[in-house]
Amino acid sequence: MAIRPIITLPDPRLRLVSEPVATFDGELQLLLDDMLETMYEAPGVGLAAIQIAVPKRIVVADATRGDEPKNPMFFINPEIVWVSEELFVYQEGCLSVPDYFEDVQRPARVRVRYLDRTGATQEIEADGLLATVLQHEIDHLEGGLFIDHLSRLKRERVVKKFAKAAARAAPVADKVEA
Repeated sequence: MAIRPIITLPDPRLRLVSEPVATFDGELQLLLDDMLETMYEAPGVGLAAIQIAVPKRIVVADATRGDEPKNPMFFINPEIVWVSEELFVYQEGCLSVPDYFEDVQRPARVRVRYLDRTGATQEIEADGLLATVLQHEIDHLEGGLFIDHLSRLKRERVVKKFAKAAARAAPVADKVEA
């Protein structure tokens, strides 16, 4: 297992639509393990493969808190098949939009159909934090970010902030390589 670098805003790869997984082999198992280790190290509660620059429809998650035993979950080719009418507001953050948090309103409960590590079809109904995590990560698979759920003004501010930070960092990287 290895910790992989997480790409951050404004990296355009975050806006790619991820491709379905068709082959369940050792390479996929290694990717799943790397994603989980990367998520725990970050630390985060969810990670989509595109966040480590792999445009595949894969999500790992663990919505446990504090001293609760870890509960790693793997979702391959996940799709939301049902959402509740009831809404829930959670202060979201994202490993690809570091140190920025904002309230986001989403359905309180969801049902997700997915393939597990072996390729078997599964379904899960989730509420609370896990429902939020699944919706957040599945957005990534479609090229979406949680900031897309904010007002245009807030979204533009955060994008501008990260673009400026990337521009400031770029000249330093050029000097180091020279």
